[in-house]
Amino acid sequence: MNRNLPKPLRGIIVPLVTPLSGRDSIDVNGLERLVSRVIKGGVSGIFILGTTGEGPGLSYRLRTEMIELTCKFNAGRVPVLAGITDTAFEESVSVARTAQLNGANGLVLAPPYYFAANQKELLSYIEHLVPELPLPVYLYNMPFQTKVFIEPDTVARASKIPGVWGIKDSSADMVYFHKLQRIFRNDPEFSLLVGPEELLAESLISGAHGGVNGGANLLPQLYVALYNKVMEGDERAVQALHKQVMDVSMSVYSVCSSGSAYLKGLKCALSLFGICSDFMAEPFGRCSSAEREAIQENLVRAGILKLEDRQKVKIQNTASARSSFSGAGCGLARDAFGE
Repeated sequence: MNRNLPKPLRGIIVPLVTPLSGRDSIDVNGLERLVSRVIKGGVSGIFILGTTGEGPGLSYRLRTEMIELTCKFNAGRVPVLAGITDTAFEESVSVARTAQLNGANGLVLAPPYYFAANQKELLSYIEHLVPELPLPVYLYNMPFQTKVFIEPDTVARASKIPGVWGIKDSSADMVYFHKLQRIFRNDPEFSLLVGPEELLAESLISGAHGGVNGGANLLPQLYVALYNKVMEGDERAVQALHKQVMDVSMSVYSVCSSGSAYLKGLKCALSLFGICSDFMAEPFGRCSSAEREAIQENLVRAGILKLEDRQKVKIQNTASARSSFSGAGCGLARDAFGE
């Protein structure tokens, strides 16, 4: 067992945004601020190079740099999981070895996303790949991006492979998630983690071990507080915190008009708070000025961004203006930030 990685893995694991300053360059200062922010916010782990981290859209050189810098800035404070999803078997192995060499604690693997494997092929792929990997593996069910559902029976079979420690489900299919819970009801060590934060409270109440939620980049304390209140059985607090999670979702993720709306909105919000750049990996671009202004207004209306701080987040229209931040950030609603 990896002594730095609990089994099962519990709590809020933040799928870290990859702060970019250009097409193939990391916003290093922004990344350092972001890592510090989420750890200070109480997250139980950091997951890099996933969907929220734009992993498949980054060069291999940049993926290596993201692993190196994140592990450096983390300095062993919380477990780091690295996404190794790729269309090429050997590239997944290579990224996994880089992760191990830099001090990461675990790996996250979704099905290869170009050729759609059937369940027999997918299981065979996992059986062949996992023994080549130097760290524990969490499967990643992300059918919207990979075109492949990791069916419950396949998860059950894969869990018997030494080194497979859990699954992150981002299907937003609660029937599927309940099937997984039933399959693993007698396995106390296999982690069941949920991706969509809108389903976080419901999943935790029904027995999930934790969440891998993009909004924890922006408001880590909120998602950690929701997890803790579910564990404490405080139903009234859970309802209030779930409402705040939905406020984030409705204020940020659905403003931009594209398939990347969730991530564009999240990066925009992070830049509004002075945390990191909102530069997107190709083929996607930043929110427009109108979308950026709408997100700012939504955040104010939801009480996430304080009214008195509106003038501190001037709408910036040029790439040069957006690539640099003071790091001071802006005030957040105290109830959302748990202060």
